[in-house]
Amino acid sequence: MTYHDYLVWTYTVPPTIPQLWFEKLDLVDRIKWAMQYWTISIYAAAIYLIFIYAGQKWMKNRKAFELKTPLILWNLGLAIFSIWSFIRVIPELFQVLSSPNGFFRSVCVREIFNESSAFYGYLFMWSKVVELGDTVFIILRKRQLMFLHWFHHITVLIAVWISVFHFDPVSRWFGTVNLGVHAVMYSYYSLKAMGYWIPKWISMTITFLQISQMVLAVGLNVYAMYIKEIGVPCARSDEGVKIHLVMYFAYLVLFAHYFYKAYIAPRSKSKIH
Repeated sequence: MTYHDYLVWTYTVPPTIPQLWFEKLDLVDRIKWAMQYWTISIYAAAIYLIFIYAGQKWMKNRKAFELKTPLILWNLGLAIFSIWSFIRVIPELFQVLSSPNGFFRSVCVREIFNESSAFYGYLFMWSKVVELGDTVFIILRKRQLMFLHWFHHITVLIAVWISVFHFDPVSRWFGTVNLGVHAVMYSYYSLKAMGYWIPKWISMTITFLQISQMVLAVGLNVYAMYIKEIGVPCARSDEGVKIHLVMYFAYLVLFAHYFYKAYIAPRSKSKIH
């Protein structure tokens, strides 16, 4: 399917969500560009991995940087972006869900498109590059870098850059829920960086939200597979469904394991004392 096909499919129903003046987007050019240069995500991921290796080696015998003010500003900026973007994109999801056969349409029918949502979809795509900066702070502050952290960053980055302008209907689910979770998560990180004491149940809730996000994503892909299996047309490619299913299931396992280790598993006496 070419970018012309996407435009034909997505403009069959006029958008009803008002667009703000700064949300104008040259959709055709952005689709062309994204489809041509999606490999930027591969290069970014490669540079990211090199930085992790080189950065940890460079910091090995050095004192950790404090970076309190930059860390506050960083997390606050991502929190504001996530909150505002979530506010702007969630009305379209509600609009679709409240229509006849709304859930099916939200997953399988490529028919309602909003230019405001496309604007934030474009920013969302670039935000996955920006969020790699989270790891810079971890390495320079000599904090523990978990496999879950960097694996999640890399795979989400590449997956979003490949699929964001394919206009799969289910993408509005993936993007909206991710922005909502990040709105809470980066707000928490901002307050923590400022030195505020935050109850443990808050961090537990955030991890639970992340797990719930993965459960939802797995369920949406299973639903799409079922719909296609019974012969009902669904605007998802077989390859796309399988790739997203495997990816989100892997996230689900990793986040669930982290939740267990961090909040449920008994700590050894050496760690307690």
